[in-house]
Amino acid sequence: MVKINENYDKLSPNYLFVEIAKRTKAFSEKNPGVKVMKLGIGNTTEPLTPFVIRGLHAGVEKLADAKTYTGYGDEQGDARLRKAIADFYSKRGITLAQEEIFISDGAKPDSANIQSIFSKDSVVAVQDPSYPVYVDSNVIGGRTGKSDGTTYRGIVYMPCNEANGFFPSLPGEKVDLIYICSPNNPTGAVATKAQLKDFIDYAKKNKAVIVFDAAYHPFISDPSLPRSIYEVEGSKECAIEINSFSKSSGFTGVRLGWTVVPKALVVEGQEAGRVNSIWNRRQTTMFNGASNVAQEGGLAAISDQGIKENQVIISGYMANARAIKECLVAKGLVVFGGENAPYLWIKTPSGMGSWEFFDKMLNEAHVVVTPGSGFGPAGEGYIRISAFGHKNDIQEAVESIRTKLSL
Repeated sequence: MVKINENYDKLSPNYLFVEIAKRTKAFSEKNPGVKVMKLGIGNTTEPLTPFVIRGLHAGVEKLADAKTYTGYGDEQGDARLRKAIADFYSKRGITLAQEEIFISDGAKPDSANIQSIFSKDSVVAVQDPSYPVYVDSNVIGGRTGKSDGTTYRGIVYMPCNEANGFFPSLPGEKVDLIYICSPNNPTGAVATKAQLKDFIDYAKKNKAVIVFDAAYHPFISDPSLPRSIYEVEGSKECAIEINSFSKSSGFTGVRLGWTVVPKALVVEGQEAGRVNSIWNRRQTTMFNGASNVAQEGGLAAISDQGIKENQVIISGYMANARAIKECLVAKGLVVFGGENAPYLWIKTPSGMGSWEFFDKMLNEAHVVVTPGSGFGPAGEGYIRISAFGHKNDIQEAVESIRTKLSL
């Protein structure tokens, strides 16, 4: 008799963003005609740039001509795009071989899938708070016990709080997989090179692997902060980097990303190159490659012209972040982030719970935010606000918070 993977039963019955949608829908049904302004989910809103659109159109046109039509491509990705990404890193002094770059349909799937190539008994450490997929995919993979309602047995939570600037201390025990997101979703904090070096030294000593999520790297404006973990010495021996076109180029619906698995990466009991080989085997077995149309768009997006056009949009999102932050600070709230990341991390007032303040923002200001508790136990007492939105909509939401939110 076939049985289900019972690890799914360990997951919270309500995925964070599903619960947000449920509560928002209930509010709208009770308050018909009231406009709800959504600053919760980190979904891009601005249209794709002209150069990127031309790239996507070119990809579609190729499919209309027998001479240029393509079906299945390389599971690892279009060689032209892999080279373009290698050149993109090279401009920052990082040398990568094309064979170390794997094109995907987004950072989230790879963040979930990467754990499958490591042993089931691997001990996992995550920043707390952190993006839910890091924890949930390892729960599904069978690396945890049951949840006590806030944490899972078997997961090592690395608290990120005001005291440590929202970047964690090294684990006090031996762990095997370490998830780091910088710029961080949800806190907006960015790791320094010195902070990453400490984790790299730890990982090399313990034969651990760092899974580094750099999906929000284009939002870093401070030149002293690393946009890639590979800017730090020793990282290729212990780190996998996951990246995305979603936030840099507005590809949230187009779906395109990449993962770097260096051949120098070493894990316990295996020679250099083995992890790269296993990930390649996983991809060729379970993945038929990213959309050829999307990859044509990716080629345009990662070109000099594409980056230049997209930077204008990113600057607009960051202007939104400044406007939101100024409003919240003026209201007397304690606000973090919003400087090198499109997220603001707000401490709830008067000791309110995250969901309690979510409801207050929705009912009074008609603004949807994200409860911090949905990102892990250390997120309780905070909310996340996204700066993704049209300028006029952000201004309307800011004015609503300014005039209607009672604190």
